[in-house]
Amino acid sequence: MHRKRLIAGTLTLVVAMLAASQGTYAAERVKVRGTVESLDGDTLKVKSRDGKDVTVALKSGWNVGGVVQAAVTDIKPGDFVGIASQPTDSGINGAIEVVIFPASMKGTGEGDRPWDSAPNSSMTNATVANAVTSVNGPTLTLTYKGGQRKINIPKGTPVVTLTSATKADLKPGAGVFITGERNADSTVSADRVAVGLNGTMPPM
Repeated sequence: MHRKRLIAGTLTLVVAMLAASQGTYAAERVKVRGTVESLDGDTLKVKSRDGKDVTVALKSGWNVGGVVQAAVTDIKPGDFVGIASQPTDSGINGAIEVVIFPASMKGTGEGDRPWDSAPNSSMTNATVANAVTSVNGPTLTLTYKGGQRKINIPKGTPVVTLTSATKADLKPGAGVFITGERNADSTVSADRVAVGLNGTMPPM
């Protein structure tokens, strides 16, 4: 039962991280990327990537999921992945980061949508149809409902996968990725946190 709760929590986390934000929100949706400064009860303080101090008010029942390093060689046809990418002069998008989903999460947030990790970037959650190796790294053909996209994965692109984690993993210095709503007092409210394990920095 405990394992099932961990898997369910991680699935909920990934849906929020990588699925598109649809509809109109009363509060501004934001993404927080950075490292943990402290966790006091349900208040998480984060040093963002741009050096700002961000206070995250964690909602009742909040959960945490883990992010660990993987390798591009782990990706196989039939796998379900989430890849942030941006256009290149070659006409084929170049990957910024890759998330390999566990098999149980196939179909999570499927589709292709705008992303904010780099100018003109997009997030594609899709199944790997095939992979062709080239001097610039593998080029994957990804298929999703209603379309497909080819993405090249240059050498050095961060590749991660997902696993379970606990609140104890939110230690000072740990990398985190959080989606939430900005409050009137500039704090951020959220109900889930992705934390890097074993020194991994969530690249999302």
